[in-house]
Amino acid sequence: MKSIVIERPGELQVQDRPELTPAAGEVRVKVQYASICGSDVHIWHGHNPFARYPRVIGHEFFGRIDAVGEGVDAARIGQRVAVDPVVSCGHCYPCSIGRPNVCSELQVIGVHRDGGFSEYAVAPAANAYTLPESIPDKLASLVEPFTIAANITAFLKPQPDDVALIFGSGPMGLTAIQVLKGVYKVRKVIVADRLPERLAMAKANGADVVLNNSEIPLAAQLEGEMPTLIIDAACHPAILAEAAALASPAGRIGLLGFSGEACSITQQSLTSKELSLFTSRLNSHRFPEVISWMEQGLIQPEKLVTHYFPLAEIEHAMTLFEKDPRSCCKVILAVE
Repeated sequence: MKSIVIERPGELQVQDRPELTPAAGEVRVKVQYASICGSDVHIWHGHNPFARYPRVIGHEFFGRIDAVGEGVDAARIGQRVAVDPVVSCGHCYPCSIGRPNVCSELQVIGVHRDGGFSEYAVAPAANAYTLPESIPDKLASLVEPFTIAANITAFLKPQPDDVALIFGSGPMGLTAIQVLKGVYKVRKVIVADRLPERLAMAKANGADVVLNNSEIPLAAQLEGEMPTLIIDAACHPAILAEAAALASPAGRIGLLGFSGEACSITQQSLTSKELSLFTSRLNSHRFPEVISWMEQGLIQPEKLVTHYFPLAEIEHAMTLFEKDPRSCCKVILAVE
């Protein structure tokens, strides 16, 4: 089988590997489509602190189950599935309270174990979620990125009367816009970014107001309006202090970033307004929720997709995704 392997940081290869056999409790998926995420690029360049090499990358993927391991119902063969990359132990404290995404023994498919940029992939049977026919094959790999927005909004509990501010209109920001507007019916979503093309994408995905903060500070552009809900989808360490300064008293702030750089913020900036600060990693069993949203038409994954490439053109696809944020959003690989 053909697989995309990062042998070591900076070294991307298309390799012929032996066909996989599912272990007990696992299914094998014949991958049909897989989408590129920023973390795949980070693993390629050696900037992901969690990755183990060599690694078959890819944690956003879709296909059909074509083999099952011991203990898995053979009736599952042929099912169309999206795969949750979060593999947890099931018995540690986080797992016991429904937070498997921060399991003490967490493994992520495509990061700690081999992923979906391959003709075949294996996963625990419980991680392979059956999809309704209403979700087309070509969009099914996008269930996973929407679970990121589902996870942070579950903490933030958006309300229809919220004024939301999203920093960043890359894929994470765009999924957050769609979830806030389509699922939670938030009355006003403001998006800040430094690229006009990205702001146009934000508008197309449902943002009510878009602000270019490349030259004029957001505080000046907001003209005294104080967001009640803020999501940092740009993932820069300087944003937390700015978010605290802009937020309404009793506001909620959600962070998605993984920077190892220190940020400077005072306790007073948080406690004086009694701000609530939430962090979010991956997703905690959000696949059924997102699949339901897609089935009901509450979110439109097709609005994120700008490019499709065959698996063999992986290096070109990854480079485009990384280097051309003005015209490129989600890039999907056709594996068949």
